[in-house]
Amino acid sequence: MTTKSTYSSDAGRIEAAIADRTIALVGLMGAGKSTVGKRLANTLGRDFYDSDDEIEKAAGLSISDIFTLHGEAEFRRGERRVLERLLNQPPHVLATGGGAYLNSETRALLQEKAVTIWLNADLETLWRRVSKRSHRPLLKADNPKGVLGKLLNERTPIYEQADLVVRSEEGPHKATVNSILKALDLWSKAQHG
Repeated sequence: MTTKSTYSSDAGRIEAAIADRTIALVGLMGAGKSTVGKRLANTLGRDFYDSDDEIEKAAGLSISDIFTLHGEAEFRRGERRVLERLLNQPPHVLATGGGAYLNSETRALLQEKAVTIWLNADLETLWRRVSKRSHRPLLKADNPKGVLGKLLNERTPIYEQADLVVRSEEGPHKATVNSILKALDLWSKAQHG
């Protein structure tokens, strides 16, 4: 016997409690920020933005081309400018790039203007998801799974600084959306007493 989560049916109440805050999803590539973010935005009746898509539009180049032509440092500067622009728009759901939250200034901006949620996935789940596509500049290496594991180990202490941590596991994205709604519900109750 399965029971339906009450959180998807309570989305309107949860949205009202966090109406003044953007929901920013952070985490490593493959954590599900874009796919889960779109479903979360739809559930809450919000707009959805993927910062990588917005960077590509602003630059007129793919992320890979920006890395190749201008380097990671320039990409991160552009990423910060795009995130600042997005965070000054009405509250929405925002999927950030895997490295965005690492920059202390960007992290402070996200923490000031958004509820930050780390979509935490284990290495095997991340690898299954990212190995299907070859557009990840940081994984263009001899041992891409090793690189991914190293990134996960290095970035975990920073991702842990997010307001909320939600496990992103294999299975229907609706389960992760419901976990996010539950975490947001508890967070909003704690914020508003």
